[in-house]
This record gives sequence, structure tokens and C-alpha cells, in this order.
Amino acid sequence: MAKSANAASGSAEAKRNRGAGKAGDGAERHATIYQQIREAIVEHRLKPGARLREDALAEVFGVSRTGIRKILQRLALEYLVTLTPRRGASVSRPTIEEARDVFAARQLVECQLMPWVARRLKPADARVLRELATSERQALRAGEQSRAIQLSAQFHQRLAELSGNTPLAEFVERLCSRSSLILAVYGASGHLGCESHDHDELVTLLEDGREERAVAFMQRHLKAIEASLSIEESTDEAPDLRQIFG
Repeated sequence: MAKSANAASGSAEAKRNRGAGKAGDGAERHATIYQQIREAIVEHRLKPGARLREDALAEVFGVSRTGIRKILQRLALEYLVTLTPRRGASVSRPTIEEARDVFAARQLVECQLMPWVARRLKPADARVLRELATSERQALRAGEQSRAIQLSAQFHQRLAELSGNTPLAEFVERLCSRSSLILAVYGASGHLGCESHDHDELVTLLEDGREERAVAFMQRHLKAIEASLSIEESTDEAPDLRQIFG
């Protein structure tokens, strides 16, 4: 009887573990993989046009192809991945028309958020923004273009969060992710299309409560980035996934 009870207990525990893996650990694991792939795209470790083979990703991360497929579909909804019938997934490579549309959207949203940010900005918030701006300049000086682009995106995302409008902040986050791809494809090496001190100047305007000046400054700032873009040819490539995620 004891053996039977122990066996039953072990069987029940195994079932619970399997259930937890599917409903809990599995979902958490997929969320982690999604974030890792997303960051690799935004940081340009995965280049625009790079193929994302389901079987290779499944092997690298030790999960099923079905799980990888769902993750790629989620990234496709954010325009970071392109899904093509019979060809599979690849990192999105935005067209110049898409680039213009993204920056037009950023003009509409980010500029209008500046008065909200100016009214809500606290000294601690300003310090965080200045730290991001400093790290961005240091990355540029060190020739770390991908990291500088990532830090610039984080600066703009943090600004949007400080507005207090969560839906618009989430929209800005997606626009910044797409902008990172655009800068990877069309941006010039060594700078981000704007002066390295731009972000510091914007923080000063916001600290001083100069709302209209902050709006105008953001307009010029985004236009400068867009004006710096140039079309560059690039070819599809098969990235070394183990090197990127290993």
C-alpha cells in the first residue's frame, strides 16, 4: 500500500510539474526568449534582413519550434520581424517611405508630450535622463554605434513615460524600436543625426518649464535625425545565432 501511495504521489507531482511547465515556466521562458530576440534586434546584434530560422532558434534556446513561431509572430506585430510565406522570418528592413512615416508619427506624438513632461518632471527624473544622455555620448565617442542608438531610444522612451500617459508611452516605445532599425539601415556611422548635447539641452528646457521651447526643440531634434538618413544597400545574411545568444 505504501509503495502504491508513493507511486501515486509521484505520478501526481509529475503531472503538476508538467502542467506548471506549460502554463507557468513555459510562458515565462517564452517571454524571456522574446525579450532576448527583441533586444538583439534593437541593439543590432541581429541586423536588418537577417534570417531567423525557427529550427535554429529552437535549438539555440532549447524550446519547440511552435514556441519560437509564436514569439516571431509577436515580434512581427511590432514590425521588428517580417514573416514571408515559404521563406520564413527575418529581421525587418524598413523602406525609406516607412522611415518617413515613423518619424512623422514621432513628431505628432513626442512633441505633444513635452508640456506634460515639463509639468511632471522631478529632479530625480532629470538626473536619470542626464545619465542616459551622458552614456549615449560616451558610447558614440567609443565607436559603439549600436549601444548609442539603444541609449537614445531609452532616453525618448523614458521621456514619454514621464508624461504619465501610458498608452502613448507604449506607442512611443514601439516607434523608437522601429527607429532603431531605421538608423541601422540608413544612419551614418559615428553619430545619430543630431548633436551629442541635444538631449541635455532638452532636459534643461523641461526643468525650466519652458514648454513651448521644449516642443520646438523636439521638432528640430527629430527632423535633424530624419534629415541625416541616407539609403544604403544591404544584403540578407544568416547570423550566427549561437554566438549572439550563447
